[in-house]
Amino acid sequence: MLNQQGGCLCGQLRYALNGPLHDAGYCYCRLCQRASGSPTLAWLTVAVDTFSYTKGTPGIFASSPAYQREFCPTCGTPVVFRKQQAAKTVDVTLCSLDNPDSVKPQYHIWTTSQPVWHHIGDNLPQYSDNGPDQ
Repeated sequence: MLNQQGGCLCGQLRYALNGPLHDAGYCYCRLCQRASGSPTLAWLTVAVDTFSYTKGTPGIFASSPAYQREFCPTCGTPVVFRKQQAAKTVDVTLCSLDNPDSVKPQYHIWTTSQPVWHHIGDNLPQYSDNGPDQ
């Protein structure tokens, strides 16, 4: 059960999580790489009704036809990825939590997009596509 808070770099966008964790993992897809400027982005997933913004209003970018990314419009911190319509879950950037050590990633997804110079150094399961919940 997660009872956590988090937010962006500048503090203008804050959120709360109150409910069970679905899962957590590292994503190497090109969209996450471009959105973060990093080879991977760690996400946690919860039911949409367990997530709420407590301060500020996110900027929204439709990064693909069915999905959107939500971010702080002031500092640009990526915070959320979810379906644009009828979302049942929400993905939250794990390191935007106030206590990111409280959730540990369980797998790596979209490893086909992993840069050749980036090496995975753990024994977590690796998936070339969207992973265990296909």
